[in-house]
Amino acid sequence: MDKEISSFNHNISLTERKNIIISGVKKIENFDDHEFLLETTMGFLLIKGSELEIIKLDTYQGNVTIKGTFNSLSYTDNGKKDKDDSLFTKLFK
Repeated sequence: MDKEISSFNHNISLTERKNIIISGVKKIENFDDHEFLLETTMGFLLIKGSELEIIKLDTYQGNVTIKGTFNSLSYTDNGKKDKDDSLFTKLFK
């Protein structure tokens, strides 16, 4: 199945900062109502916002639809949050 998903293009469609459709999603690593971490065909995508929830998940085609208020979208190299977000970094500043 990984070969099938990796052949899909990765696209993001954001409408009025309230709805987002993402294609080329391999796996949802972690999520809550403020943050989603998705593994896509182009790397890990970190989505931050408020009142975030999954509306539609199509694991066969690799599509995810999320609603809420979106504040940021960023790609990370290794699937972990940026160093600035770590607890130790915040404690020792």
